[in-house]
Amino acid sequence: MSLSRRSLLILGSAFLAGCSATIPPPPGATNPTVLTRAAILAAINGTRQRNGVPPLRYNANLEAAARSQANLMASKDQLSHDLGVTLRQRVSSAGYDGAVGENVAGGQKTLEQAIEGWLNSPGHRNTLLSTRFVEFGLAVARVSPDRKSRYGTYWAFVAGGPFEAWR
Repeated sequence: MSLSRRSLLILGSAFLAGCSATIPPPPGATNPTVLTRAAILAAINGTRQRNGVPPLRYNANLEAAARSQANLMASKDQLSHDLGVTLRQRVSSAGYDGAVGENVAGGQKTLEQAIEGWLNSPGHRNTLLSTRFVEFGLAVARVSPDRKSRYGTYWAFVAGGPFEAWR
């Protein structure tokens, strides 16, 4: 695998799903205060199933990398893939050593709204529905309510799998 190709895999999607959600969350939606691993798995793998791709396993190391990014975005109140720490640095620090892709979002009040935004963005959709990834982690962080914020809520999804799948 060439370095440029590997770099593309590591960077994941270069587009941001940063549109603020303006519609209220539907009843039963998974907002950040009730988000559980079971709810995350159901939402992500339900989306994958509806799109004809196999489910992903949940990975705590990828969750740690996603949490690092979500927290960083919330602390800086910026929606970005790279806020001084690259995806590769985050997943390596979390103990993950495979190919990875990342989706980030800001402003969505529920996981379902974040997923919908990713599905409507070609790059994010490719990461979310890739059959080359076999596991993932997801995290959400909220800006303190006493701070003025552009998005308020930040989401990070990190998918991973073997480098061999990309050769």
